[in-house]
Amino acid sequence: MRLLVLAACTALALSACKRTEAPANAAMPVAATPSQTPAPAAATSANPPHDNLNAVAWVQTSVEYKALSEQTYRAAADHLDQALKEKNWDALVPEERGNAATGLKPAVVMDVDETVLDNSPYQARLVRDGTDYDEVSWDQWVAEKKAKPLPGVVDFARAATAKGVTVLYISNRAVHLEQATLANLKAVGLPVAKDVFLGLGTVVEGCEQNGSEKNCRRRLAGQKYRVLMQFGDQIGDFVQVVANTREGRDQLYGEYHDWFGERWWMLPNPTYGSWEPALFNNDWAQPREARRQAKREALDYAP
Repeated sequence: MRLLVLAACTALALSACKRTEAPANAAMPVAATPSQTPAPAAATSANPPHDNLNAVAWVQTSVEYKALSEQTYRAAADHLDQALKEKNWDALVPEERGNAATGLKPAVVMDVDETVLDNSPYQARLVRDGTDYDEVSWDQWVAEKKAKPLPGVVDFARAATAKGVTVLYISNRAVHLEQATLANLKAVGLPVAKDVFLGLGTVVEGCEQNGSEKNCRRRLAGQKYRVLMQFGDQIGDFVQVVANTREGRDQLYGEYHDWFGERWWMLPNPTYGSWEPALFNNDWAQPREARRQAKREALDYAP
């Protein structure tokens, strides 16, 4: 979720890829001689080093990323009928369900960025230019309306709509980006009904929003709908993150891990997220090398 990163950047209060071995009968690459080995490209202002290069390249070029997205949405589609049939099925945690869900119209809640729309071209530009996320460049990207849908999401959303399920978009894109966002969603074939976008800044009476947390907007969705499923790329897309620490996040996962693959559906996003500042005390004011060192210290070397 884009604003989880923004929130961590603006205030401290806000805050795997398994290696596979080659088959025994696979042809191994011929080792290059020193004369055949290309010299590493020197970092220049036109091609500066960037921590996010591998992650963005994986999202944009790997079939593994496409397959993960496709299989997630196909599996979710296979659960739709069961969710509709079971009257007590609800994807909101009890603390966010302020009224009975029985008898309400069915809906699915979807995050937008890296869950429905792929913003990797924006990330690629940051890599190319050696820069980091900022609100101005982000707003400009959203205004271009060039984001493509993740593999499988259009088919899922259309299948849900055909079964009478409303697709709600709870996004940390700011409310002033609503029209550009809806235009982008429509352009790629996603269903957009009336009043289905709940962006950052949506006022929910009687509920005080903490930064970019979505709990108030999920409560608002629950007032009108029985939420069958939630989709996101961050744990905060499903439940409120009270403490954005490794321990706090692990506790949430331990409490709700049974919900994933039935009520909750997580999409892969290695390019950004609240998991990153959780490794360095949510303090983006630290020098980059200090943040990198904190991440190194979080690694498991299996000593």
